This record gives sequence, C-alpha cells and structure tokens, in this order.
Amino acid sequence: MDTLNMRTGGEGEPAVLLLHGLGATGAVWAHFTPPLPRRVLVPDLPGHGPSSPLPHYSFETLTAAVARALPGKGPYVVAGHSLGGVLALELASGKYDVEVAGVLALGVKVEWSQDDLGRAASFAAKPPRVFETREDAEQAYLKVSGLLGIAPADPAGLRETEGGWRLAMDPAAFGVGAPDMPALLAAARCPVVLAAGEDDPMSRPEQLRALDPDAVTLAGLGHNAHVEDPAAVRALLERFGV
Repeated sequence: MDTLNMRTGGEGEPAVLLLHGLGATGAVWAHFTPPLPRRVLVPDLPGHGPSSPLPHYSFETLTAAVARALPGKGPYVVAGHSLGGVLALELASGKYDVEVAGVLALGVKVEWSQDDLGRAASFAAKPPRVFETREDAEQAYLKVSGLLGIAPADPAGLRETEGGWRLAMDPAAFGVGAPDMPALLAAARCPVVLAAGEDDPMSRPEQLRALDPDAVTLAGLGHNAHVEDPAAVRALLERFGV
C-alpha cells in the first residue's frame, strides 16, 4: 500500500493544501505556513522524500495518491508550485471526490519543447545517481529542485545508500510529460489564480497571460517565489478568503 508523508498543523476551515514542485519536498513551504489562520496540510508527493513511489507517474496518478491521503473531502484551498500547480488544477476537476474551493497555481511550466520533453524522459529513465558525499547529494538536490542559493537541502530529500548518498526522489517522476493547461483550466470547478515570478525562466508571465489575462506577475521573484518571498505569494490566497 502506498504511503504519503503528510505534515499537518493549524486550525480553521477551509483547510489549505500545499503541493510542492518536482524534485522538492513539502519542506519548501516551511516559512509559508506559520501565519496562515487555517488548518494546513503539506504532503511530500509520491516518489519524493519519504513518500512511497508509484508504479507509473502521471498527473492523474499523482493527484489520485494525494486525494487518497487527505483526511476528508474538503473543502480545500489548494496552492501548488510548478508540478504541484498542475496537480492542484487536476484535483479541482471534481474527478477525485474532493471539494476544492480555490486554486493558486504558481510557476507552472506551460510551454514545452521537444527538447524539454526529451531531457525529462531521459532523466526519468536513469537509475538514481549515487554521490560519494552527503554534501554532493545536497547540492544535487538543490539544483534539481531549483532551490540552490535560496534554501537549505531538506534532509528528507536525501537517502544514504550503498556507496554514498542519493536523492530520495524517484527519477521516474520526471516522466509525467507536459500538462494540457487549457483543458485543466476549463475543467476546474472553482476560482483559479495563475501566478509566476517576474524572473521565472520556466513559467513566463506572458505565457500565463495568454491562458488567463488576469494572471499575476510577482515582481522581482523567480521560479520558487513561495520560498523567496512567502508573504507575497501568501497574499494571493486572500482572494479565496484565507
């Protein structure tokens, strides 16, 4: 049976569900959550941190695993970063018997070239790389998660193994492919806010505005805006009464 590591805390409804991006763990929300006047749930996605891997990774299988781990049917306000933003939109489709009151999708990569998809598929097909030292593995974790220079490595994102250290994440998770954002947005049964940092190289504000003219640009921030300036991203949740 699959298990999903879930951090919980706080009180107040609707609860807030926070979904991290590919390669990271729920620890990226550590400085985001304390001021929230709500019950907060922060999972490590399947194949990340101590959470179980999946036999096959897709936006649907990842979302289904999150839905199974939730302590109730909602309502939830869901904020997701990058991959987590795609899962937040998928969860809002109503297909998972979970009520979603609002979605904040932050830093979602919406345009994928064949080279992008090829690199992701190549990474997904490789076995986990083993590093001689923990420090080398920490650097690799920070690079994969886009956190180099803005956050420390989460110890739960590393695993000691024969011959050294590896990332805890399952490389196969990189094989999810590109999201169909127009379809996801059309299927969402709740208000949605799209946002990206002004300097996000993966999720360009103009690309988001092509999908939604009201997409938010966060001045001076990059791909991990929720880590760089938690308050700026947290303010967007006020649109959902949080």
